[in-house]
Amino acid sequence: MFSSFAPSLLVTTNPKPSSIVSCKRVDERGFSFNYSQKPLKKKIRTVRSFPIMNPTAAISASAASSSSSMMLTSGASTRVGALLSVRVLKSVLAVMHVILLLLLLPFRQRRREERRKGAVSRVASLRRSVAVDLDVGTRRAIAVGRVGKDGDERTVREWSLFATSRGETMFAQSWMPVSGKIRGLVVLLHGLNEHSGRYNDFAKQLNANGYKVYGMDWTGHGGSNGLHGYVHSLDEAVSDTKEFLEKVLAENPGLPCFLFGHSTGGAIILKAVLDPKIEVLVEGIVLTSPAIRVQPSHPIVGVIAPIFSFFLPKYQFSAANKQGLPVSRDPDALVAKYSDPLVYTGSIRVRTGYEILCISSYLQRNLSRVQVPFLVLHGTADTTTDPEASKKLYEEACTAEKSIKLYEGYLHDLLFEPERVEIMEDIIDWLNSKLNV
Repeated sequence: MFSSFAPSLLVTTNPKPSSIVSCKRVDERGFSFNYSQKPLKKKIRTVRSFPIMNPTAAISASAASSSSSMMLTSGASTRVGALLSVRVLKSVLAVMHVILLLLLLPFRQRRREERRKGAVSRVASLRRSVAVDLDVGTRRAIAVGRVGKDGDERTVREWSLFATSRGETMFAQSWMPVSGKIRGLVVLLHGLNEHSGRYNDFAKQLNANGYKVYGMDWTGHGGSNGLHGYVHSLDEAVSDTKEFLEKVLAENPGLPCFLFGHSTGGAIILKAVLDPKIEVLVEGIVLTSPAIRVQPSHPIVGVIAPIFSFFLPKYQFSAANKQGLPVSRDPDALVAKYSDPLVYTGSIRVRTGYEILCISSYLQRNLSRVQVPFLVLHGTADTTTDPEASKKLYEEACTAEKSIKLYEGYLHDLLFEPERVEIMEDIIDWLNSKLNV
């Protein structure tokens, strides 16, 4: 290994001593004397020969050893293995972090979109944040009181209670023009979380054109029975609507009847008229922003909804609720809606959301069966229900008497948009065209 060495040093042990040694010693008084003794046998430890390294050679040896391979002891191997385990763990955590960010990306994008909406979105979010669950008695008293306080002299507004075959009590009301001939009937069904009284202005506009109007609060809404904002079965709501329609027709024999439904109310009406017995009873239907296709806020919601709806049907699942998304471009209309105690502003209940997903899925599979004449209206900027689904209804329905109107940039609550008068006129023109045929 080394290029040069210094001379070696060699030490031997136990040299052979002489037999007798003569010694001379002087004591303390200055006298000298001679004596003899055998030499002591002293053991000398052997020192093995070793080289003394030249400094230049040491540097060369160090450089040579750095290029050679390194052998690890068992302790070092363990430490390296632990180091690798930590690196693997960090890599796994990094991958999980990326996946989590991807899952949260839709929510982050939705927040950015809400901020861009400006004042309209802030008003909606503010009103939705105040949620109070009122019992049936309180809600019904409010609904009855509003009917009694309506002092419009052009309209006779009345309320009634309708008992369903399921034993539930539904709140209903009617609007009838004081003067003029009644040309037809309109039975309207409100959307999710609202009530029939919100369509008071629309009902009076219909009265002015010769239509008598009936409205029913479906289960869990307005003045009707049920936990506020909770719908255990939309099929029950469909059944209640059929019974209410038959009751209205029995009270007004000979008058042509139309059905109007908004959002989820539109989905209920659309499923009701797929029944041939109901189809023959109506002249046509009008749908605004119908809930034909409603996607959950995240794919996981659609997976867990059937499980949660069975075990925890009344649980309020905030992640499935599209709170903060404006439904009208009119700030005053938003304030009026979300400050109304009869409008449910809490998080959607799991069973209710699951029922909406079920009925929208059913309708998408059966659009080709729609034979009743209809007018469907939708805002292209609607973020609650899908305007493309309304297009699909128009394309696939087998009836020849169908019309569609898409309003560029309008939101979900069409009858509460700034252009509401124009939209009401479009609806009334279509109704009149069916009566004149």
